[in-house]
Amino acid sequence: MSGAVLALGIGAVTASGCVWYVPALADLRAGADRPVSRRLAAAACVTAWATAAAAALLLLGGLPAHPLAALTTAGAATALTLRLRAALHHRAEQREAATYWPALTSTPPPSGPAHLRTVFTTTLATGLATCLALTAALVSVRTG
Repeated sequence: MSGAVLALGIGAVTASGCVWYVPALADLRAGADRPVSRRLAAAACVTAWATAAAAALLLLGGLPAHPLAALTTAGAATALTLRLRAALHHRAEQREAATYWPALTSTPPPSGPAHLRTVFTTTLATGLATCLALTAALVSVRTG
């Protein structure tokens, strides 16, 4: 598979990912109106999609495989780190809210559906794994 075909595929997937990164950009733009955990999760999302877009552009530019692999690995690691920090902040925010709700009412409000967090985490993990697999395929095409 040529690098141009791989770049076209990555570009198409990145363009279709706007359903994830456009709302994340809105969360980042909202700033302090959003909780820290939500802003960190949005930053992770934007970082992951920006890494994919940059990889596609650099692939079209003919960047050698090893620097491209380093770029995608660094982007994936950064996105994963941000997402883990977001999860930690979210837990802390939930604990803090749990301490205040008993004073306001006898029952706390229901938290968001757990299955949406699972879907998001699964989608993020699948996307990162796909990015790493495509990078490995690129390295094998370029070196072989």
